[in-house]
Amino acid sequence: MKYPTTAPEDIVPIGQKVAFGAGHLVLNLLPGSLAIFMFFLLTAFGMDPFLAGLLGGLPRIFDAITDPIMGFISDNTKSKWGRRRPYIFVGAIASGILFAVLWQLDPENSQMFNFWYFLILSMVFLIGNTMFATPLIGLGYEMTSDYNERTRLMAFSQIIGQIAWMIVPWFWVLIANPNVFETQAIGVQKLSVIVGSICIVLGLLPALFCKGIDSANMDNRKEITFKTMFSNVKDLFQGIIQVSKNKPFMKLCGATFLVFNGFQLVASFSFFIIVFFMFNGDYGLAGTWPAWFSTVMAFVTAFLVIPVVSWMANKYGKRKAFIYSTLISIVGYVLKWWGFDPDMPWLLFMPIPFISFGIGGLFTLMMSMTADVCDLDELENGMPRKEGTFGAIYWWMVKLGQALALVLGGLVLKIVGFDQNAAMQSAETLTKLRLADIIIPAITAGLAVWVMWNYSLDEKRAREIKDVLVKRRGKL
Repeated sequence: MKYPTTAPEDIVPIGQKVAFGAGHLVLNLLPGSLAIFMFFLLTAFGMDPFLAGLLGGLPRIFDAITDPIMGFISDNTKSKWGRRRPYIFVGAIASGILFAVLWQLDPENSQMFNFWYFLILSMVFLIGNTMFATPLIGLGYEMTSDYNERTRLMAFSQIIGQIAWMIVPWFWVLIANPNVFETQAIGVQKLSVIVGSICIVLGLLPALFCKGIDSANMDNRKEITFKTMFSNVKDLFQGIIQVSKNKPFMKLCGATFLVFNGFQLVASFSFFIIVFFMFNGDYGLAGTWPAWFSTVMAFVTAFLVIPVVSWMANKYGKRKAFIYSTLISIVGYVLKWWGFDPDMPWLLFMPIPFISFGIGGLFTLMMSMTADVCDLDELENGMPRKEGTFGAIYWWMVKLGQALALVLGGLVLKIVGFDQNAAMQSAETLTKLRLADIIIPAITAGLAVWVMWNYSLDEKRAREIKDVLVKRRGKL
């Protein structure tokens, strides 16, 4: 069936797309930098591995609580600047400043002082980051009501966001290089200030230039005061329950959890395989190969995969585009067996164009499909629209997958017999590690395809819902 082209008023101007993409670069740069810098808690600041693990895990629990609350607050905010933009503005500034302050640790301080300093500042940083990230995701869902323009907007933002992953792998190289920074601690301190400053500048752009739904035209506000606190909490949980009952949305969350968790679970394995299988445990010979592997993957994802996925979604529909891109990624995982070749190191780039369809297709399509789900929720439950709540719960699933992957990744390494203190690994261990690197993400990707096989919210249905909503309450 041929559908009408996107109406001019539903097209997001290129300037707003760039501003929204800049926000997504920040969304990727901050967690990417945080993950790299966490390694140096051990080597630069002498943190006990157990305490470092706590610093990585405890703040995530707190983060999972604040996300839905922030989504609810931004859904029910009324201001002349809209529902989301004031929080994005304040959150961008807070995130950048607090990220820099977080890493001004002194290796001369006691271990427990640095532990509590980092733990407390992490909580405060995550509040600022949630204030920025959750409304930004919600803003993207409401910037256009057109089925295909949503995909184009998300594709554009994901392309810009991938730039962060081209940069982040090189932080490890810079910080560890004595010719760049006198010590690793100084490298972390100075680089965190640069990262924080970039995040402030880029993070302000969506707050200043992007436009969402005018909150003045929506009779959906919950007056949030101390007197109405109990009813607000009830509304928050009712909204979460309504979102959880949305079957298409739960399919999106399930598929995302599977693909992302599988990818993240083995993400570090490529580094170990490059060092221990291809270069016999010699970090010097391995050099910058791991960094180049990550950078090339981000580059291919941004400038090859995402445009192709966007084209597939426009031609075949979002569900089929997801299934096709996920199946292509499984081919890439299998090709890793031949790509990691000690005699021909350049072959490690061979699987990348295929593997990249997994993550590149995932977030481009799932974020666009979540915007469609928000329309379905309004149809079934009325106002208020819950873009912020949907965004918070979706990204909570992403974070849950990431946290679980960190735990299970270590377990898999233990099962295959990997010894982090050994200069070389046994042939049996490396074979098992390489098989796990292929089989685990291939299985989770296959399960995600199964979950999405009967996904029902296609373009025809989405356009029908939009027409009903416009007749019911007019255009927003």
